[in-house]
Amino acid sequence: MINSALRVWCAVSVLCIASFTMVTSEFAPIGLLSQLSADLNQAPSTVGLTVTLYAWIGAASGLLSNWLNRRVPRKALLIALMLILALSNGLAALSPEFSSLLGARAVGALAHGVFWAIVAATAAHIVPSHRVGLATSIVLGGITIATVMGVPLINLVGQYDGWRTAFMCLAVMCVACAGAIALVLPSMHIPSLAKGLGFAVVLRRKDLLITYVITGLTAAAHFGAYTFVEPFIGQVPGITSYWIAVLLFAFGAAGFLGNLLSALFIDRYLKAFILLALVAMALALVTLGIYGPLLGLAPVVTLLVIWGVAISALFTGLQTWVLRIAGDHMVPATALHTAVLNSAIGLGVIVGGSVLDVAGFKGAMLSASVVIVPAIVLMITVGLRARAEPVFS
Repeated sequence: MINSALRVWCAVSVLCIASFTMVTSEFAPIGLLSQLSADLNQAPSTVGLTVTLYAWIGAASGLLSNWLNRRVPRKALLIALMLILALSNGLAALSPEFSSLLGARAVGALAHGVFWAIVAATAAHIVPSHRVGLATSIVLGGITIATVMGVPLINLVGQYDGWRTAFMCLAVMCVACAGAIALVLPSMHIPSLAKGLGFAVVLRRKDLLITYVITGLTAAAHFGAYTFVEPFIGQVPGITSYWIAVLLFAFGAAGFLGNLLSALFIDRYLKAFILLALVAMALALVTLGIYGPLLGLAPVVTLLVIWGVAISALFTGLQTWVLRIAGDHMVPATALHTAVLNSAIGLGVIVGGSVLDVAGFKGAMLSASVVIVPAIVLMITVGLRARAEPVFS
């Protein structure tokens, strides 16, 4: 445990910045979807594979985190992961065709899975136990900030100077993050369980398996719709490229509120908070799916804000839930959580792309709302089973 409170929260803040960079890199094709589609002569659903491939490789690489954690000090590992991501973005910027772009993205995905398997656990290790929820909210706030600033800014850079410049800017950001980690994060080595033991134990724990199922459904629903949100917004009557960027900012800005609410409530009302966020997300998606862009600018913005608040709260809440109950199995539990999350992202993009080809953007939104329903049912079941404890405590 680090003694200096200032150093603790500086370290947590740096991890937030690294999370921001990681997420912005992961979802850069979402903000650049139309440009990539036109420049590389690929359908939007095909370009979505750059997110799917990234997610699935990330799911597999995350399972290496327990092995790497036993052999590489945590600080050195995080620095290396950011430099690998910098290489990936640099190669993406230089890609002459779609296949080489996929290859460049695959390189970054190798770092992505390991990063998400260890970053929240790192924050949890360096803060007092009663501040784990707050630290997790800050670190995972990088997801929110990336949605607020990262994806829309990438979209603006792409509009101004092309998608290659956007990826090159990401490469520079990754190098800067590696330097910040080297300066601020303390040296540490977080113990891991014996080879294979951690995963075997985690997979036999019903409480963790429930969190994984809810996480998988949530991620599949979200990315089945969000991957195609940029062209979806583009169908709003009278919309311009400037307003597309503004609406992407609005979606992400709502995530700030979701993150703030997480910091305020998840340490005391975790399960109720997750359930409320699931219901809000489902309602926003089903409304977008039924009525679509013809709702008009103001209603679409409102629904995007509700969706943005909900998904930010869900990412933070579900990760905190895993950290809270994992105990001595924190590293393998978060590694499997990352694997489930990324596998579901990839599956969601494929399902959303398939529905998009058949039923259009409204169909993609509606199908995503259907996917979230089993997660709501499961969450209600969890609450009913917890009646012996404070309800939804």
